[in-house]
Amino acid sequence: MTAPRPSVWRAFTQPAAWTMFLFGFSSGLPFLLVAGTLSYWLKQHGIVLREITVIASAGMLYVFKPLWAPLLDHWQVPGFARFGRRRGWLLLAQLGVAAGLVAMALLTPANLPPFVVASLAVAFFGATQDIAIDAYRIEIAPPDQQGALIATYSLGYRIALMAAGAFALIFADHVPWAHIYLALAAGMAVPIIGNLRAPEPAMSQRKPPAWGDALRYAVADPFVDFFRRYGVVLALATLAFLLLFKIPEQATIGGIMGPFYLDMGFSQTQIGAITKIYGIWIGIAGAFVGGAMVVRWGPWKPLCAMVVLCGSCNLLYLLLIAFPGNLWMLAVVISAENFTLGMLGPPTVAFLSALVNREHTATQYALLSSLVNLPGKVLGIFAGGIAMSVGYGTYFVITVVALIPATLLLVFLWPRYRDIGKDGAE
Repeated sequence: MTAPRPSVWRAFTQPAAWTMFLFGFSSGLPFLLVAGTLSYWLKQHGIVLREITVIASAGMLYVFKPLWAPLLDHWQVPGFARFGRRRGWLLLAQLGVAAGLVAMALLTPANLPPFVVASLAVAFFGATQDIAIDAYRIEIAPPDQQGALIATYSLGYRIALMAAGAFALIFADHVPWAHIYLALAAGMAVPIIGNLRAPEPAMSQRKPPAWGDALRYAVADPFVDFFRRYGVVLALATLAFLLLFKIPEQATIGGIMGPFYLDMGFSQTQIGAITKIYGIWIGIAGAFVGGAMVVRWGPWKPLCAMVVLCGSCNLLYLLLIAFPGNLWMLAVVISAENFTLGMLGPPTVAFLSALVNREHTATQYALLSSLVNLPGKVLGIFAGGIAMSVGYGTYFVITVVALIPATLLLVFLWPRYRDIGKDGAE
């Protein structure tokens, strides 16, 4: 007898789904403020493109979060223990993000060295709260419900991107950037209140191990465990796939896109309205479609389809080069890019979550998600130099080249992962 399909409605209306909405907002707000949006502020101060992409690569700290993720798995924050392991770390990180944004607003790029330090602090605490949020999500609900949690998280995340992107850009034509960063720092109060009211996952209540055992679990076992469970060949093939398949997306998240849009003749208000308001809602629609696909079919099949489709959308930016300043063309490109990117998110996160051993939730997920983002972020550091040397068009073509080996790896991995994440299947 065939098992009944999971209820999409029940998955999306569970209380944990709307907790994740607030946590998604908390996660999305700092990310853009130390990457994409920051590049506009820096350019306004006359900083050149090559330096903008380097400074706006403060988000690279997100890639290194596995270095301190074991702390969130095995220790509680002094002074925050009463909130629980996951929520205590999350509260500390949320407060750190808010304080860092205030520091950026008070310093401004006119005091560049300490301003960069403040942006690094925001990135560090933003990455820390991502570790806590991902572990919380994996532990608060079973695998077959993860698609819905990811979709509502994406809704909150993209609304935060709208606030930190569209509204920031539009208001930047009328008020100083420092005022905008202060207002967005105040916006962190909403997810902080959500954290204070959220339940703590039962799994995170386990007793912390002794120091000797904790060091072994924290440093060695999360890495050894992955190869032990999947075998060397499959583990290496999986890691290679994770390194490659999101390069097109990640390579356009950093400081390159703001100067690109401006160089194509669009104003900050036009960019904000189309890419950060209209585009965000298109992305939200795509995220809910992607989440529903995960609930119905598991993460692997939707992931395979969206890897190729979403990655290829970077070639659409060539249309903006051919039709500079054309708002209709910008809307078409953003529609395709954001909808497919939204659909890619839930299967990606659900697939990574299904790979994780819950004995090392925070550490393994931080490691896998960092591998996904690492190559594209490294490429993003040099994006300004590459674009200045070979042109924007060639840069976008380079970002799509990674799809070729990633697609070949899909064929090899298909039989092993086609049922992963379905009602706990692995």
